[in-house]
Amino acid sequence: MTVGDPRRVVEAVWRIESARVIAGLARMVHDVGLAEELAQDALVIALEQWPESGVPDNPGAWLMVTAKHRAIDLLRRRTRYAQKLEEVGRDMEIRQESAETELDEALDDPIGDDVLRLLFTACHPVLPTEGRLALTLRLLGGLTTEEIARAFLVPDATVGQRIFRAKRTLADKRVRIEMPAPAELADRLSSVLEVIYLIFNEGYSATAGEDWMRPSLCEEALRLGRILAGLMPEEAEVHGLVALMEIQASRAPARTGPSGEPVLLLDQDRGLWDRLLIRRGLHALERAEALGTFGPYGLQAAIAACHARALSAEDTDWERMAALYRVLAHVAPSPVVELNRAVAVSMAHGPARGLAIVDGLVAERALRDYPQLPAVRGDLLAKLGRLDEAREEFERAAALTRNERERTLFLARVAATRM
Repeated sequence: MTVGDPRRVVEAVWRIESARVIAGLARMVHDVGLAEELAQDALVIALEQWPESGVPDNPGAWLMVTAKHRAIDLLRRRTRYAQKLEEVGRDMEIRQESAETELDEALDDPIGDDVLRLLFTACHPVLPTEGRLALTLRLLGGLTTEEIARAFLVPDATVGQRIFRAKRTLADKRVRIEMPAPAELADRLSSVLEVIYLIFNEGYSATAGEDWMRPSLCEEALRLGRILAGLMPEEAEVHGLVALMEIQASRAPARTGPSGEPVLLLDQDRGLWDRLLIRRGLHALERAEALGTFGPYGLQAAIAACHARALSAEDTDWERMAALYRVLAHVAPSPVVELNRAVAVSMAHGPARGLAIVDGLVAERALRDYPQLPAVRGDLLAKLGRLDEAREEFERAAALTRNERERTLFLARVAATRM
């Protein structure tokens, strides 16, 4: 293969293949950090050789074979060392051959159990949330430390430390690269889904910085979600999360204006929404519904579907949405869910009803620094003609947000209350 810049091809192949290579290696060497080092060795070799020799016809297979050879060399060195220490002779050779055969099988396996094991390991409850996020993006997203740091607007060194600590914790706690026991699966799966959705949300509505969205994070989260749905096809909440992300991602082309400024949902040109992603999301939602009662992600996907099915904001089934939020508030209660329910109630039954709900949230400690609370309250006050109060709320929202695009939007609302 001679098409394209070899270095860019290497990077693209790494992004696609790294999860499977690292996952297969991790199961064999029983160490996530070491598995990544071995895979990175193969990447370095590709970067050295491909620019001169040309990109191989099957670059993914080449990368896997090279990584396998590095792992086999390591196993052989360990075997020789163990032989010298313990004088175990032929028994170690038999075990070595068995290990190499097992490694071949692991690396030749298409994306499957090994990737699933690695995903559950990267999202292990012994790790803090920021560690799970960084390790998942590094091992399963193939992102560099610099890319992760740029995505979350933190220093490279901070991300490097998070990844290092996560690997060390897994090693110190002797966490095995394996699927959790059936009794632990529900809790561990919820951790995996939470991490994937946190990644998606940071891409969909960046919490800080100059960009309203970071599409690459949305794409990585969707890729991980689709892989998980393929590996766990009978888990309703997995399909619920995929449905939610597909439908929300469908709005991306309409969420920003010509200069990158935010366009709010009710103001978006729905003709720009990606109908293919909507169809995929609705199909995933049907799959989740067929498997059982909706969980939190399935309910959120059903709410998103109310928007997706409506040709205009006026056509939206706001009463159904308010009812779904009421169920979601029972299944997964949180102040943020209540705030979103207030918006749906205001659209279905008028701004005064919605404002009554929002006013009940003003004292919530969890929303003290949440810019959407004053933003929603300001919007409802403006609709009721209480412009001076609305202006104060939009000013407060602008002071709280760390996203420059969102701050500009709130300041524009401030100016609108003076007209």
